[in-house]
Amino acid sequence: MRTLPGKPDIVFRAARLAIFCDGDFWHGRYWRRLRDALSHGANATYWEAKIARNRERDLEITAILEKQGWRVLRFWETDILADPVRAAAQIRRCLKMIH
Repeated sequence: MRTLPGKPDIVFRAARLAIFCDGDFWHGRYWRRLRDALSHGANATYWEAKIARNRERDLEITAILEKQGWRVLRFWETDILADPVRAAAQIRRCLKMIH
């Protein structure tokens, strides 16, 4: 639902469940390792600040949605690609807990 803060990738409106599929690079998975790698590349200052801000915003958006009564699930892209059934099972469990 594009009107929700952060524009979740999947929304179960009746269950008030917002799901984000976060890209490993853009959202800073393994941040210490990634930050170190970025520090040796082109435009290091830009990329470190950009991804650090994305990480901060992810936390802020999760807090805002939870304060509004939403349950938030976040998945890393490589986890979804490696085992989509596991991600779907986690969503299903969450939906069962809500209903």
